[in-house]
Amino acid sequence: MLDFNALVPWRSKAQTPAPREDVDPFMTFRRQMDRMFDEFFDTLPGRSANGSSSITPPIAIDETEKEMVLTAELPGVTEKDVELSLTGDVLTIKGEKKTEKEERNGDTYYTERHFGSFTRSLRLPFEVKDEQVDATFKDGVLTVHLPKPTEMQKAVKRIEVRTQ
Repeated sequence: MLDFNALVPWRSKAQTPAPREDVDPFMTFRRQMDRMFDEFFDTLPGRSANGSSSITPPIAIDETEKEMVLTAELPGVTEKDVELSLTGDVLTIKGEKKTEKEERNGDTYYTERHFGSFTRSLRLPFEVKDEQVDATFKDGVLTVHLPKPTEMQKAVKRIEVRTQ
């Protein structure tokens, strides 16, 4: 049989094993403080209970010559839970996500609820009149059309590509 203690050159057989970590009061205190900070930062806006940032909606922005099109993915959110506002050149999307799951199995009853609000503000490169903004919500996707002012609309010029 192989003697593993012989493989560790700095440890003599007379040494006692290292003290367990959970017996040390300072290590216990440190673990409790780490857990407290983790729980605090997990409850900040934009973070879910498991520490991921799934409550912050991902946003894609496409630009054409006449408008900017913003698309926000909001799965599990209905249009009545979404608020869109425009202040000058800042577009703000606010909402609340509510999920509730219930299971009954004989005498056992299990309920799981997740709630969270989100806010996402974007500074636009131009100001838009709110009556010109067109927003639609379908299948958990918010699409916002923001027309560009005429001075920012650029005509697309086609460039001829030649072969040599």
